[in-house]
Amino acid sequence: MSDREEIIRCYEAMYDGEIRKDIPYLKQFLDESYILIHMTGVKMNRQEYFDAVMDGTLNYYWCEHEHADVRINGDHAYMRGDTKVEAAVYGGSKHVWRLRLDCEFVKKEGKWKMTLSKASTY
Repeated sequence: MSDREEIIRCYEAMYDGEIRKDIPYLKQFLDESYILIHMTGVKMNRQEYFDAVMDGTLNYYWCEHEHADVRINGDHAYMRGDTKVEAAVYGGSKHVWRLRLDCEFVKKEGKWKMTLSKASTY
């Protein structure tokens, strides 16, 4: 698998883990330093993000990946991903969002891990 393919796989795995609420799975792809900046502006570290997924603050039901732009510079990478996502967050009702995630990755011990994702809409 190429670096580009592994980075996209990591991005897609993040959504898969959110939908399944599978924290052990997510830990494989999100670095310990991971930070989520939600589209509301809320900033969460990795554990806060995991807690929000598990306690129902952040609920994801399905997604459809539309576009990914990856740029790699040595052991660091940036990716902008556009994905349609059905979610219910912060007590709101289910809604389909067109989410854009600007993500950063680092390659450690030969494996790419996400360190940051900043959400907006497209």
